[in-house]
Formats: sequence, C-alpha cells, structure tokens
Amino acid sequence: MTEEYPEFLLRLPHGGPSARGRLLTEKGTNGSQKMVVLAGSPARPEVVPSFPLRMPSSHRLREQLRDEGTIKETTTWPGWLEVVSDVECNSPSAAAEILLGRSANGWLEWKTADGRPLADFLEQASAGPSRAWLVRDPSVTGLAPVDQEWLTEGRVTLAADRLRPGVTPGISKENLRAIVDEDYESAVAYSQKARFVDEFHAFLSRMRPGDTVCVFPGDKLYAGEITGNAEQIATEDGRSVLRRPVEWSEGYPYDKLPEELQQKLNTGHDLVDLTAVKGILDGLWVTDDELKKAAQESADTSGVALQTIAARRDLDFPHPDEALRKKLNVHRLAWLSEVRDLLWDERQLIFYGPPGTGKTYLAQEIAEFLGGGPEQVKLVQFHPSYAYEDFFEGFRPREDPDTREVAFRLTPGPLRELADLARLEGRGHIPHFLIIDEINRANLAKVFGELYFLLEYRKKSVRLTYSGEDFALPRNLFVIGTMNTADRSIALVDAAMRRRFAFVELSPRTEPTSGLLRRWLEGERKDAEPADLLDALNARIDDPDFRLGPSYLMKPGVYREGGLERTWRTKILPLLEEHHYGEGVDIEKRYGLATLQASARRTPEADDASEGTGTP
Repeated sequence: MTEEYPEFLLRLPHGGPSARGRLLTEKGTNGSQKMVVLAGSPARPEVVPSFPLRMPSSHRLREQLRDEGTIKETTTWPGWLEVVSDVECNSPSAAAEILLGRSANGWLEWKTADGRPLADFLEQASAGPSRAWLVRDPSVTGLAPVDQEWLTEGRVTLAADRLRPGVTPGISKENLRAIVDEDYESAVAYSQKARFVDEFHAFLSRMRPGDTVCVFPGDKLYAGEITGNAEQIATEDGRSVLRRPVEWSEGYPYDKLPEELQQKLNTGHDLVDLTAVKGILDGLWVTDDELKKAAQESADTSGVALQTIAARRDLDFPHPDEALRKKLNVHRLAWLSEVRDLLWDERQLIFYGPPGTGKTYLAQEIAEFLGGGPEQVKLVQFHPSYAYEDFFEGFRPREDPDTREVAFRLTPGPLRELADLARLEGRGHIPHFLIIDEINRANLAKVFGELYFLLEYRKKSVRLTYSGEDFALPRNLFVIGTMNTADRSIALVDAAMRRRFAFVELSPRTEPTSGLLRRWLEGERKDAEPADLLDALNARIDDPDFRLGPSYLMKPGVYREGGLERTWRTKILPLLEEHHYGEGVDIEKRYGLATLQASARRTPEADDASEGTGTP
C-alpha cells in the first residue's frame, strides 16, 4: 500500500547523485512511519564524526548494511557507495541518515522530483523550520524510568491523567482549553489548567516529525528526533498519556553544556520550547572541523543549519591596547586589562568614587571598546523613584495606533530590551553592556526584584512577575554600574550587592585618577597649574569620599579667559559648601581659588628660604 505516496529523491552532498525512496503506510515498533530506500540508490562513502553519537541507531544500521554487503562499493556511482537491495527503515530520517552518514531531517530532505518535501504529504508534518523541545513527565522522570522506558523504547510521553480519550492531534488551543476546563474542573488550580492547555497543545499540535526533543534525567542531556505523530494511550491503571516516537542520541554531560542551554533546563515546566537554542543543541556532538566542512556545503546537503554555525562562535573580549590607554589617559595598560578580566569573570562591575572622577565616561568608553561599538551599549540612570516596572517590564499606558485608544500594555524596560537583543540569533558572540549610572541612588531590591537572583546565578532562570515567562540573563550581557561615594559610602553597601558586583575604585588619591588631569594637560600642551590647584584642594579635604575628581577641570570652558575662576566659583565651591553645611567653615577662605593660588606661590618661596638658612 504505497501508491498514495510518490517516489522521493534525496540529493547527496557536493553536487552528488540522488537516492530514491518510498514512504510506507506501515508504522515501526515505536509508532514512526516507515520508509524504504530503493535498490540502486547511491550512498555517501564516509560518515561525519558526530554520527555515531547523534544518531546511534542509524549508525548501527548503516554499519550492519555495510557488513552484509547491502551497501557497498560499486562502479555504478564512481566515488560513491550503492544500496544493492531495498532497505526498510523505521522513519524517513533514518532512511536519509544511512545514505548521508549524518543526522538528517528526512521530512524536509526527501523531496519529490518537482521539489516538494515529504512533509507536505503528511498530516502532522510541516515543511517549515523545525523546532526543539524539552519534555519532563512527572509520572516517569528519574534516572531508571527515563533510561528504560523513553530511551530504550524510542518514545517520549507527557502525562495527561484526566484528559478524555479521543483528543485528536492538531486540535485548536481554544477547543483544548474547553476540554481541559471540563475534564480537570476542580481537580487543579486555574494556573495549572492554563499550563496544561499550553503543554498539551504544544505536544499534540505544535510538535512535528523532524523536531528535536530533549530529556534531562540527571547528569546527562539526551536529544533525539521526533519520528512520528502524537497519539493518546491509556496506561494499565487507566491514566491518559500522550506519546510520540523518537530516535535518541547518546547522552551529553550536563556540566559541559553551554550556559544558554543550562539556563533553559532549569525550569519547572513539563514541556519547554527550546527553539531559541536549537542551534546550540544541533551542534553539541559536532566538532569544529566537522562544522567548518559543513559550512562549505549548503544547509540542504550538510544537515547543519546556519544557526548552528552562528551559535558555535565564541564570545570574547578584545584586549585593551595602547591607543585606548592614551585615549582614556590611564596610567598603565595593565589597569585596563584588569578591568577587562574582572568584567569577563564577574560579568558585573561597579566603578565607585567621588564626583568628577570620570566613572560614567570610563564605563561608556570601555563598554564600547569591548562590545565593538555604541550599538551594543545601553545606559540608564537610577533615581529614588525608579522601579522594577521602569527597569525590566511592567504595564504602562500605551495608545493603540489604529483605534487611538489608551490601554495598559506589558512594556519592556531597558534591561529586557537589551537582553532580548543580546539573545537574538547570530549575536551570541557579541558582548552587550548595560551601564547603570548612579546605581546606589535606587532601592536595588525594589528595582531588580526576582532578577537580583540572576546576577549571582547566571546559569539559572526565574519566573517573571508580569509576563510569567521563564527568564535568564544571556551570557553575553554585562553590567557596569557607577556609584558616587559622596551620596553613599561603599561601607554602607549591603552584602548582597557586594557579592554580585566587582568594585573598582576611582579616587583622586589613587591611580588612574590621581595623575589623570596632569597627563591630560600635558597631552593638550597646557600649563600644569590646574593640576597643582586640584592636588592642593584635595589635600585640604579630610573625607576621601568628598575629594573632587579632575573632570571639572577638563572642559574647554575652563581654559577660556576667566574660565578657571568661574568654574571654581560656580562648580567646585558649591559642592564644598554642601559638604560643610552647618559646620561654620569659611569655604572661600579655606578652598577659594585665590587662597590656593597664594598658598602655591608661598610654598616655593618658603622652600628657597629654608634652603638658604639650612633649616631641614
């Protein structure tokens, strides 16, 4: 009974010949639809290195056929092998894999003579992009049951204890919602009903043959390919179970999984859409050499999608160079290298110090250098009324562009926007930076909410307050904060914040800040007097958190006629008046420009006099 399906062709790589196959109505032992590779078909002479690990059953079948002489060298196809008799396979993908020597999505790679994929001829298959899924089933999870039932029998199941019999695959979400509401009625809470609807609908209607499915029973991740349609069965004790046939790969150690994948596995749902990280999944068993060779072929013949190649690109920071050091007037290149290493290791860093020490400027310049440009950098300033809804996401009034009606809609904040940008396909190797200016002026627990946890546990995910999604910070998202110690001393920072950030001091008493103004003046070929005056000023300020940085004296207006006096009077002295408020200090007499200039003139004269009298 094969007349209802046409003959399908499979093109071999590098412009090779085409194999022939025919789809059967008969199903294999695990429920997948069988396919026959027709005699006379060519086969690839070698297999890719990842084939035995990714598709062990197909690899064993191919080796068996080689040993039996069913696939052998021939003169019919010079440079290729030949299938000398019909070979019945458990699924279209298995049929493609024994010919190609690699993992394959047979529903897309087998095509008719006019180019229509095999998926077009099946009800539940789809010619669209394949997806990836994680499945957990409370009724069978645990090392022994998963190993024995799912992996050995080639299946994946989802518990649907109270779901009535006869729910058909492809059912709409609305119809399924009505059934779940009735079948589960008062048995579960409303939130669980909504979750069941999403998971049952995904398993029955969104999953397709050719999709990747994963299970995570313990210390290893097992990935496989869905090879057939969903069906509903009843267990011996009368419970309803949904199941699909799967061809499983070998296990992959959890501790070697990329961070993005580990984040997705740390969720409490029984069924999770992993399509966003499918490129990473597809590349788990693939070596760099194999990936390079696959990149030289088309996606149709290599079996490796572009997203797999993009996902493999390493995230990295450039190393600071002498040009950056000179631009920032930093004393040593080693200091910039240390900041780079701290960001790489900790992912969150705070520049702290008194006003005018260049914290925000340094944060922006370093972020743009490491990220490759301003497009990867977003700056936000905290203030006392700043909240979670402003920073991450919340309901805000928005006007509908069509109806002009205003309604509250879930709106992303700067962190959510940047995280979504960093997570886009093809951007995983690009560093993205969020700069939080004046980070200590807001209530951090209020602003970060549940996200505070993610700053410390980057490989975990949390359930979001408003959207209800599982969210994790992408590995290529880095945070740089600035903290003005005139507002709050670092001694007052709570332990939770200290754990989550590395702290780098920018203070007039230490480099790179202490000599910054003098280096800048030298580079601009200006007189060194402003640097001498700033040193004299800071020597008179007892509290190091209130000493002034060089930024006040690095602006063009300072060096116009009368600019230094004007800056001193309108910028510097008002800060010191606030610092000494209520203390009765004569600010002008102690810190005034004329006072410091007079003191600077007297000092050399006093030194000359002491040398003339022999005073030590």
